[in-house]
Amino acid sequence: MIGKALLFLGMLGVASAACDNQCSGHGTCLLDDVCKCYDNWGVGLAHDSGDCSERVCPYELAWVDHPTSSGTFHTYAECGGRGICDRAAGDCTCFDGYEGKGCERTTCPNDCSGHGTCEFIEDMTYGATWNDYTAAGFHELAATFPYKGWDVKKTRGCVCDATYGDVDCSKRLCPYGTDVLDTRDNLLVSQNYQTQNLFLLSGKANIDVNIVDDKIEAGFKDKTVALTFRSKLNETFTTIPIALKYDQAIPATDFANTLSHEIELALLSLPNRVIDGVKVATAYIGVSGDEGAAISINVTFTGDSVQGAQHLLVVEDYECYIGCTPQITGVDLWNRGSLTAPLSTADATLTGRWATPNITDITPDGVTDFNSYECGRRGKCDYTSGLCQCFTGYTGDNCNTLTTLV
Repeated sequence: MIGKALLFLGMLGVASAACDNQCSGHGTCLLDDVCKCYDNWGVGLAHDSGDCSERVCPYELAWVDHPTSSGTFHTYAECGGRGICDRAAGDCTCFDGYEGKGCERTTCPNDCSGHGTCEFIEDMTYGATWNDYTAAGFHELAATFPYKGWDVKKTRGCVCDATYGDVDCSKRLCPYGTDVLDTRDNLLVSQNYQTQNLFLLSGKANIDVNIVDDKIEAGFKDKTVALTFRSKLNETFTTIPIALKYDQAIPATDFANTLSHEIELALLSLPNRVIDGVKVATAYIGVSGDEGAAISINVTFTGDSVQGAQHLLVVEDYECYIGCTPQITGVDLWNRGSLTAPLSTADATLTGRWATPNITDITPDGVTDFNSYECGRRGKCDYTSGLCQCFTGYTGDNCNTLTTLV
């Protein structure tokens, strides 16, 4: 009897030393009867070991949390603090507006309505002027700011397709135009249109650095480029190839006039009459010393559809033969600089360097006698159709045509 009693007490001791539920098969039972759970297993919000029967969900930087005593925010939190953990599956059920394995990133409004792409904040681009672009492969790509905020790779927004706008890209954009009732201070002075200057400096002009014609011919003969125009509706159009040919046996003014006409034709031939009026003035320029040769091109927008300030043109100066369009030879441009000389000057001095063809708005004081308003400020935009509903007395795509005189 004594032996049986001792055996029974021993069995009780073994039973009491076992971990709860044998750690559910997801941990190791320690000598103190406590489970050491495997990774991503535990119990409850505190993730105490318990019987290791519940899953732990992925951790991400918290969108909003309480600061630490040292003032640190955005520490790691389960489901990023923007979701509920399914303890059975170990998956986060994210709140509306968040997604990912740990609810680590935002969704885009209405999935950009099918008319845009959802982009991270650090990938949002800008590109209003020539030096806002960086060379990448064949093309000039809009640059980004070096963003290092805590929400990098987390916060996202819509980048809308051409002709669409608003935060979710749900609205069709309407044409822009000048307000026909705007007045000028001095009607005796000719109207002031926006003029952009394109300055191309060739680095391949080393036949004889003392002969201007040699440098120009060596830099531009048999070379072709193209121009890209971006409308107010964010449509991009690229011209047919434009020949920069030059032959010193023929007067430079003749070639300049021919080039001006070719550029005008190329811009006016863009689809949808996106440019319906333009004037171009061109000059071949020999640059002093061994700096090569340059072409200075003034493009003045005179059409009704391009009134007011326009996006700056982009010069496509890459070589394109196979698998791209338009097919152009490109031109070997110098590590470029800024021109400090009038358009008609046969010689010029370079005072700096740039990384892309220099394109600037040279309109006097940067102000034109025209503006650019949605529906010409004389109508309402129907964001469903992208058509202007003009007020009484106005008509046209952008409501800048008077039908009555008040």
